[in-house]
Amino acid sequence: MNLKEVPIEERPREKILKYGRENLTDSELLAIILKTGVKNENVCTLAYRVINEIGSVQNLKNITYSDLVKIKGIGDAKATSLMALSELAKRIYYKKNELKEKCLNPKTIYENNRYLFDNLKQEHFYCLYLNSKKELIERKLLFMGTLNQSVVHPREIFKEAYKLSASSIVCLHNHPSGNVMPSSEDIHLTESLIKIGKINGIPVVDHLIISENGYYSFYENKVTEEDFV
Repeated sequence: MNLKEVPIEERPREKILKYGRENLTDSELLAIILKTGVKNENVCTLAYRVINEIGSVQNLKNITYSDLVKIKGIGDAKATSLMALSELAKRIYYKKNELKEKCLNPKTIYENNRYLFDNLKQEHFYCLYLNSKKELIERKLLFMGTLNQSVVHPREIFKEAYKLSASSIVCLHNHPSGNVMPSSEDIHLTESLIKIGKINGIPVVDHLIISENGYYSFYENKVTEEDFV
């Protein structure tokens, strides 16, 4: 059935205006995002089929571009719209309390930031910039790829710290392999950053290595700046 053949009051855009977003089904909300259907399939039917094929709307959280374009009727435009929707939803959920987020211990830092590394196939390096109360000022992705001292530039890390008037820094990066034990490059990098932080008066208070299975904290493992002096 063509969408024009659907009674006006049953069309998703009209329903959301009349009844409110909370009264639409998952597939109706998705239909609004998709905007148009495809040949022989209106947008409501397409949205319903997409949800059935991926299992549930929750699975949009981790779905990849290559998975989306395998679904009949989902091309580049619709795939990128769905990926943008997924990322926005993730950011809204995790950022709602971000200004009050306190980075008091490695476990809390891990729990609050593990989502950043969901399904990543390469290493990503983030810095958390904290105020004097250990509250998060800003979280920044600074580097991607295989990480070592030639890739992770301390000047970029501390330049951002000065811009934000940060009192301290926590570094985070992932190991896509799942093994969170630090490599020799991770250790050398951390040693360097801790020393530079001490010189600049902006201490690097921890460096967490994160995987789907857990985390490794240099702080928890007694790797402190005193070890490197």
